[in-house]
Amino acid sequence: MTDENPNRSGSPTKEELSQRLKDTTENGLVITPLIFPEEQIKHASIDIRLGNEFIISKRILFDTIDPIKEYNEHGARIKQYQEKIYVELGQKIILHPHQLILGSTLEHVKLPQDLLAYVVGRSSWGRLGLVIATATVVHPRYSGAITLELSNIGDVPITLYPGSRIAQLVFHRVNESELELEESKYELSVGPEFSKIYKDPEWSAFESLQKKTNP
Repeated sequence: MTDENPNRSGSPTKEELSQRLKDTTENGLVITPLIFPEEQIKHASIDIRLGNEFIISKRILFDTIDPIKEYNEHGARIKQYQEKIYVELGQKIILHPHQLILGSTLEHVKLPQDLLAYVVGRSSWGRLGLVIATATVVHPRYSGAITLELSNIGDVPITLYPGSRIAQLVFHRVNESELELEESKYELSVGPEFSKIYKDPEWSAFESLQKKTNP
């Protein structure tokens, strides 16, 4: 039995998520392509798959990644340090111990205004040493692919295949009247995004402090 009040906080049931995916109104949930919905849709969560694009680090010697320098150069050094590659379905990418790469969901995700989601790594991968490096919050009304920060904390390399179930979206209902929606820096992503930390407004103030203390 589904909840008659979708604005009430709490976790949506499997039945409610299935109905939301069929809803074509603004209250609907979009996750596409959903290849095996009977396997992917669970109570309060939906499994998501690994996409084809990855951002990996180049072996370029930098003294440091300095957000203030990135602020002044609009992220130019980050893109020198990292590169984007494409891996075909059926091919693989190797994630070495202590390596971090950025991937993205195969699926395009669009949330309604009363659902919030968390990206959580699947425990089956976690037992092999693969973790989602940071907990990612997907805010209501977000639309786009979701960047996945993948890290191997184990002792042996892990083989990753595009199209495999890599993580899950755990959903939580939110009260629309309590929301203060903000525009995401990564809205409308179609693949993994380079870091946009340089867009944080505080770097200008930090730079001014540096100039005062180091004239």
